[in-house]
Amino acid sequence: MKLSMKLSMKQISTIFLQVVVIFIGIGTLAFLLWEPHVEGRNVHATLFEIYFKDPFLAYAYLGSTPFFATLYQTFKLIGYARQDRAISSTAVSAVRMIRYCAVAIVCFVAVGEIFILTSNSDDHAPGVAMGVVISFGSIVIAAVAVVLEGVLQRALTWLPTTEKSTPGV
Repeated sequence: MKLSMKLSMKQISTIFLQVVVIFIGIGTLAFLLWEPHVEGRNVHATLFEIYFKDPFLAYAYLGSTPFFATLYQTFKLIGYARQDRAISSTAVSAVRMIRYCAVAIVCFVAVGEIFILTSNSDDHAPGVAMGVVISFGSIVIAAVAVVLEGVLQRALTWLPTTEKSTPGV
C-alpha cells in the first residue's frame, strides 16, 4: 500500500488556523515588549526604569498570562479537530480552560481599571476604553466557551464509550 503525502482540506485549514494562533501570540508578545518604549512617560526612560520601576506594567504582563494560556488551549483544540478528536473529554477540558482564562482576563482588567481610575492622571479615558473593549471580548469568548462546552458534553453522552476516550491518538 502506497502512503499518500497529500494533506486533506481539513488538515490544511487546521494547520492554517494553528499558524494564525501562533502569529497572534507572537504579535501580542511583540506589542507587549514594544509598547512601553513609545508610551509618553517612558520616551526618555532607560530600560531598567521602563521594565522594573512600573508596577502597572508588571501587572499588565501578569494579566497577559491568561491570554497566552487561552492561545495555547486554542492551539490544542484545533489540533484535536485535525486528529478527529473534537468531541472528546480532552476537547471539553480545553474549552473549559479557555472559559476560565477568559473570566480571569476580565478579573485582571477590572482590577487594572481600578488602578487606572485611582491614579493621579488626568487622562483616564483611553485606559478605561481599552479595558471595556478587552472585557467585552473576553465575556463574548467566555459565553461561546460555555455554549461549546455544553454542546461537547451532550455530544459525548451520545458517543459509545470506546470513542469517548481516545488517549494518544
